[in-house]
Amino acid sequence: MQQMAMSAFAVTSPSSHGYALSALHARHSQRLHMKRICSQVRALAQTQLQYKKLGDSDLLISEVTLGTMTFGEQNTEKEAHDMLSYSFDQGINILDTAEIYPVPTNKDTQGSTDLYIGRWMQSKPRDKIILATKVAGYSERSTFLRDNAKVVRVDAANIKESVEKSLKRLSTDYIDLLQIHWPDRYVPLFGEYSYNPTKWRSSVPFEGQLKAFQELIDEGKVRYIGVSNETSYGVLEFVHAAKTQGLPKIVSIQNSYSLIVRCRFEVDLVEVCHPNNCNVGLLAYSPLAGGVLTGKYLDANTDISKRSRLNLFPGYMAHYNASLAKEATNEYVKLAKKHGLTPVQLALGFVRDRPFTASSIIGATTMDQLKENIDAFTSAPRPLPQEVLDGIEDLFKRYKDPAIL
Repeated sequence: MQQMAMSAFAVTSPSSHGYALSALHARHSQRLHMKRICSQVRALAQTQLQYKKLGDSDLLISEVTLGTMTFGEQNTEKEAHDMLSYSFDQGINILDTAEIYPVPTNKDTQGSTDLYIGRWMQSKPRDKIILATKVAGYSERSTFLRDNAKVVRVDAANIKESVEKSLKRLSTDYIDLLQIHWPDRYVPLFGEYSYNPTKWRSSVPFEGQLKAFQELIDEGKVRYIGVSNETSYGVLEFVHAAKTQGLPKIVSIQNSYSLIVRCRFEVDLVEVCHPNNCNVGLLAYSPLAGGVLTGKYLDANTDISKRSRLNLFPGYMAHYNASLAKEATNEYVKLAKKHGLTPVQLALGFVRDRPFTASSIIGATTMDQLKENIDAFTSAPRPLPQEVLDGIEDLFKRYKDPAIL
């Protein structure tokens, strides 16, 4: 009994008790320290851009792609270089251009975008930049793209000429991702929604297009290929031709996708492009629907609205400015404010979080716009809260794709 009392006393003696408290405090401090580290790691993940593998390629691309189509039209070379440098410093490692840029396209400015990018890249490590560009699809109007052409096609001669000229303008030896800007065959494009069977025309075989790309890949001038403004039929045909003929496979699809342009991709391209099917990564262009989803066009009389693209170039991307699209945009703006988000955070956060999005292509005409757009990827909750997603789906059920004319 005395021994038990002594033992109890020993355990609760001042020195032992202090040691026990000290050990307990140390463990508690360690747990708090680990919690702080985990919290910092989570916070860091929230404030840094993330990276994804693009399709079957070994390209690890940032979740934001810098779009450049305003360079040379709405932006000077200095402005372009400032935007390129800022984006690169923020961790954006993929740039998207095209042989027809800047937009709106015309003979006098065509190629300016590439020249600006090419001169900027001379002071940057080429292997840290993923350069994506595009060869024009079928066109009877943009014949100035070629030396001698009555029509632009996606055949071997056109592809080769396009790439050689792009490499020269961009001051580089190779293109990381070469995309077909729009198909050689007829498809509904740029505001036209439904397929019109009467517009069918003969086109360059898928196999023939891939063989032309194979030659450029073999020459080391192109690393990977992709498509843009493409349909499920086109993706499947390209993938099938590649598989059966041993030709290069497309790794990406660059299509319009946003809160107000969803159906075309979600109906069946999501299934086709799924990693377990064709494994083609989406590079979502116009995630802000040409700037409409910022809400800046809701009041046509504001200075920012008057200075913006859809009003500077009447008729350009008019489907984004249709009355129903404005109505839907107004509702999305209200939803964002209800949940303490900016319209930009809501729109870009939505596209960012879609499991099929490899990267979102953002563009800007001012540094303030660029900063806001990039910041939205890291400042918007990741993922967007369920109540926000529920609100988006409620609006989607009401409006579907309001930009359809």
